[in-house]
Amino acid sequence: MTQDLTRDEEIWASLPLPAFLISPEDRIDDINSAAEGFLNASAKAVKDTPVWDQVMIDAPIEEAFDRARKNGTPLFVNDIDVGSGNRAPLQCALQIAPLMGRPGYMLLLISPRELAGRMTQSHSVKSAAKSAIGMAEMLAHEIKNPLAGITGAAQLLSMNLSPEDLELTDLIVTESRRIVKLLEQVEQFGNLNAPDFRPVNIHDVLDRARRSALLGFGAHMKIVEDYDPSLPMAYGDPDQLLQVVLNLLKNASEAADPKGGTIRIHSYFEHSFRLRRSDGTGQSLPLQVEIIDDGPGLPDKIKADIFDPFVSGRENGTGLGLALVSKIISDHDGWISVTSVPGKTVFRLSLPRVPRELRGQQN
Repeated sequence: MTQDLTRDEEIWASLPLPAFLISPEDRIDDINSAAEGFLNASAKAVKDTPVWDQVMIDAPIEEAFDRARKNGTPLFVNDIDVGSGNRAPLQCALQIAPLMGRPGYMLLLISPRELAGRMTQSHSVKSAAKSAIGMAEMLAHEIKNPLAGITGAAQLLSMNLSPEDLELTDLIVTESRRIVKLLEQVEQFGNLNAPDFRPVNIHDVLDRARRSALLGFGAHMKIVEDYDPSLPMAYGDPDQLLQVVLNLLKNASEAADPKGGTIRIHSYFEHSFRLRRSDGTGQSLPLQVEIIDDGPGLPDKIKADIFDPFVSGRENGTGLGLALVSKIISDHDGWISVTSVPGKTVFRLSLPRVPRELRGQQN
């Protein structure tokens, strides 16, 4: 009997999907380690709490759940947003079944769909960025040379013009410089080196970005740190990751009310987060960083394309900042996602930790 119980406990702990044992009163009786990662909370902390307070489902599922319990039948729900108080929602599939031998108890399994569809989207974003930027790069050099000539000619003309006509030459110079700046940003994509992978304390990166933001573009913002101090080292290029976080903080600052707002930088560990590639291989991305702002949210018309090049929600925006962020994270074999409603926008970075074979070499 003891051996059977031990085996059951081992199976429960080894389940790769978040699993919840739910009492007849719809309270959490137990969760496995994958569910602890999904909730970012311990089994002890959530025991006896109402399950729907911990597992937030974007659909009226309680009635179907009660019906499955009453009839003793399983319930399957696909493509539904599931979150918790400590994390942004993910699209998931739910598997619910009565527990044999324990009347009224139900077993809930959650299958996050970070899977091939998302990986395909990630690759399509990277592919779109490469094709668009590649085309622009070919034109950039040829465009910048004549622009320099136009700017110089306008400046020479301005030396002998009346004040009324000076407005026209000033406009030529200003717009030419704006186009050159845009082209230089385009060229940045092609000049970006492959990541110099090494162990990275992600909190050092976040702190550097926070301090830089508060001294410049984010001086009008309140930036709150909400870090998991036990987070292990990430594996990436610290300078490129700093560039990513600065871009996200800049976006959040520019989206806020001119009088200011609050940005929360949240880090946590989620060992169940795994990205499955289209070739069947997988990548564990347990290190999570969220940049959360209380601005107006992303316009609906650009939400689906926000990481594509030249897509921007701001007037005169280049639409290259988030495309560059997407490219860098993709080069790190990571994942970036966004959820946005008025009053809360969350950009979430999912990154790999240091490979097991290198962990013993860390200082």
